[in-house]
Amino acid sequence: MIKHILPIIILVLTIFSINAQELKGTIKDIETNEPLENATILLKKTKLGGVSDEKGNFSITGIPEGKYTVEARFVGYANQQLQVNIVNGETSELNFDLTPEIYIQEQVVVTANKLGIDRDNAPLNVTVINQWEIEQSTESNILPVISSKVSGLFVTERGVTGFGVSPGSAGKISIRGVGGGESSFPVLLLIDGQPQFMGIFGHPIPDSYVSSDIEKVEVLKGPASVLYGTNAMGGVINLITRKQKEQGFSLKGRLMYGSFNTQKYSASTGYKSNGFSITGSFNHDQTDGHRPNSNFNINNGYVKINNEINHHFTISADVNHSLFKAYDPGSVYYENPEEFDNKSHWVDIARTNTYFTLSNKFEKMKGGIKAYYTHGDHDIYDGWKSVDENIGLSFYQGLTLFDNNLISFGFEMKKYGGKGTAASLGELSGNWVNVNETGVYLIAQHRFFKKLSLNSGIRLENNSLFGNQWVPQFGAAFDASEQTKIKASVSKGFRSPTVRELYLFPAANAELMPETMWNYEATLIQHFDGKKGKVEITAYFAEGENLIIVVSNPTPPPPVKNQNSGSFSHKGIEVELNYRTIKNLNLSVTYSYLNMDSPKVSAPKHQLFIGGNYTTGKFDISAHLHRIGELYTNTNPVTIQDYILVNSKINFRLNKNISMFLSGENLLDVEYQVQHGYPMPGFTIFSGINLSI
Repeated sequence: MIKHILPIIILVLTIFSINAQELKGTIKDIETNEPLENATILLKKTKLGGVSDEKGNFSITGIPEGKYTVEARFVGYANQQLQVNIVNGETSELNFDLTPEIYIQEQVVVTANKLGIDRDNAPLNVTVINQWEIEQSTESNILPVISSKVSGLFVTERGVTGFGVSPGSAGKISIRGVGGGESSFPVLLLIDGQPQFMGIFGHPIPDSYVSSDIEKVEVLKGPASVLYGTNAMGGVINLITRKQKEQGFSLKGRLMYGSFNTQKYSASTGYKSNGFSITGSFNHDQTDGHRPNSNFNINNGYVKINNEINHHFTISADVNHSLFKAYDPGSVYYENPEEFDNKSHWVDIARTNTYFTLSNKFEKMKGGIKAYYTHGDHDIYDGWKSVDENIGLSFYQGLTLFDNNLISFGFEMKKYGGKGTAASLGELSGNWVNVNETGVYLIAQHRFFKKLSLNSGIRLENNSLFGNQWVPQFGAAFDASEQTKIKASVSKGFRSPTVRELYLFPAANAELMPETMWNYEATLIQHFDGKKGKVEITAYFAEGENLIIVVSNPTPPPPVKNQNSGSFSHKGIEVELNYRTIKNLNLSVTYSYLNMDSPKVSAPKHQLFIGGNYTTGKFDISAHLHRIGELYTNTNPVTIQDYILVNSKINFRLNKNISMFLSGENLLDVEYQVQHGYPMPGFTIFSGINLSI
């Protein structure tokens, strides 16, 4: 019996060995040549895969004969795909060299058309801050990270951490001199492409935007009202939230302590199984502040769920809730500083942001439906209490009718408003006020002769108070060579008056009309040294009119009044350079020059950023210099700031799960102000530990 069975067993094993082969290889860092442990290997369109060992080696058995695409993944590195042909009776070998994400230039951006477009072909100038850059910063809030990385953009600050709201607050954003010190807020902040602004005052709440929730940031400079409507007059900042990318479970944490008893704690976790993923995080910041009575405390929680229903549809939902209390220490120029003693000037804020997206993707069509709801409760020491909300729904779709062509269109509705309680509001105190907006847009883009891309768009916006607003946009991109691209654009933006400007406080004026702005710009993009380096040079001219400013009221009371009587013209040059000079070293330089017809608060004439990142063994070393020239912090009396900041950070990877860091900010101990009357900290030091599983 055995002698009959044995040949059968041998035959089966032989057949199995012929039809189920082995794939092996190594996974290493392309720069250091160090092995990457626990990297993931996947055979695309199969359930086969594996994980590398401590020497970076992997082995996958049981592979049927055939041709496969094999992908290697490792956190902090760009995915790499290689092709392999599995042949009977042979052991195949593949070796992967992964590139750290710090060197990966983000080419596909979504902010420029909501669908995803090559960054170099986007009609307007877009700057991307990737996840590696965000994680390398010791900032728990995303706005200071953006301010140090994007040419022509400036964010006001007043202390070691925390921005606050009401008088004395910071966090105002200026792009090319538009925004910042003005009472309006013509720069739109988005979360996953959905508008973020307080329903009454029309501006975002800067303390709500936590770095650990953000995967990348896209900054579009210049008017983007054709896509996003009101508040996108000066530009757009799109915060793209994180989701779990790798299969299985992950856990990350950071503990940080530094000057002025500043403590920062964060923890995030995620899980992914096939097409379903969930991500959550919690953050806590607190500081005594570098000045008396400047304490700050915030708690922030975030949850995101993403589910790929099938190959065509994906649904996602996320919610963010922030609770913070900030104290105003008062201006150092204030005549009665004792009024700010014992933390007498405070704000207590609660904000909740909820978002929902259903996206679709087919061979010649993609788009989605987005909905959002934001809500806020504000309680301020002077008796002001307010509740506000912002509700919106949008539909967008892109069609590729034939090769090299894209037509996108969309429709959106917004409803924003709220109520405030204060004696100065009179009969409006406690009454809810709403504004409704509806917009439709159409954008067409076509690429001719594989060299020239043309883009044009139009939007019709209807406001329940101001009627219709037409918004056009035109753009072109030309490939002069494989290394050189030239872009140009003309675009219009607008900003509708806020509820505050129309109805609240003594300066209110219900007769206000929207502000408008035209922008003209051209960009040269040049790659060099085998695409190790890249430089972008942009020249622009912008002019705005009908701006809302506060003027003396000829028939008081009240003594002042909001009026459409302002205008401006700005022109400037921006330069962005990235160069991978030698092994493990990456340099970046940004410079912006801004020429304004009249001085604007929080809009520096010169901004220079020089940064470098170097990796050697288990050490990551970064340093950067930030120079600000001719920054007006006040115009009456005129106050101008010029300063240089030098910051540095050293990170040591103890093992794959633990790293420790030490950072120093304002190493030269420079005295300077960004917010008038609020001196910034001198030399500060922070240390911490990062954990990951």
